[in-house]
Amino acid sequence: MALGTDYARQDCSLARALELIGERWTMLIIRDCFFGVRRFTDFQDHLDISKAVLTQRLSDLVDEGLLSRSPERHGEYTLTEDGLALWPAMFALMKWGEQLRSPNGPRRVFVHTDCGTALDVTGRCPTCGIAPLPAQLGMRPGPGANPSIRTDRVSVALRHPRPLLEPLRS
Repeated sequence: MALGTDYARQDCSLARALELIGERWTMLIIRDCFFGVRRFTDFQDHLDISKAVLTQRLSDLVDEGLLSRSPERHGEYTLTEDGLALWPAMFALMKWGEQLRSPNGPRRVFVHTDCGTALDVTGRCPTCGIAPLPAQLGMRPGPGANPSIRTDRVSVALRHPRPLLEPLRS
């Protein structure tokens, strides 16, 4: 029996969410959008993803309303409100992954830019007592960062402190 492509027989909100974001590469594309990646070539270089798969995933994310694409020939991709709403889940998954696979600490530290305080494991600012929106966050390399692993343009940019969502520029 062939593996299905959806969860139509599942009466579950998680199943519905996985239909949108559960395919391989999708969450990494969304993560990169939070990190400021906008261009097709930067996604491709940073993720080592095939052109065909990236084209399909970006198209699906635009069709589902999680990304928008500017109308120019080589348009840039940005998160929509629905895409931005994925931040708490993205942050939680990154923290979970750090606990499992980052013995030297987090690769990135996320900071509330209003006060400069690093977020706690729940995504809240301990100083202000709020869960800042992505536009209110910056990131910097953490103790688990390994700058020697990758040399693509996105990886090099992420070696320096920067605001979340700020587009990478040439």
